[in-house]
Amino acid sequence: MPKVNFCNNNKSLLFDCPGCKYPHKVNVEAFEDQPVWQYNGNADSPTISPSIRVKWDEGDDHRQCCCHSFVTDGKIQFLNDCTHALAGQTVELPDWSCL
Repeated sequence: MPKVNFCNNNKSLLFDCPGCKYPHKVNVEAFEDQPVWQYNGNADSPTISPSIRVKWDEGDDHRQCCCHSFVTDGKIQFLNDCTHALAGQTVELPDWSCL
């Protein structure tokens, strides 16, 4: 079963992040002057590089949150600067379901 889903005429891909519980999107082709990531073309065991860092504010106090990861061979390695419970862990990337 695929772990990624494509959008924007296949210029971007989405994957479900088990740490954030939200999908993350990266561009794999030039799209609207945004950064581009490398992708190995394998939807069942994706590798995406370089690392993916998503930052956002959360809650009434606008607490800054971060999810920083590498996706390699279908696994997601969460770096220590993540603010969720999976920081520092490597887990299997879930099948695409759009959480």
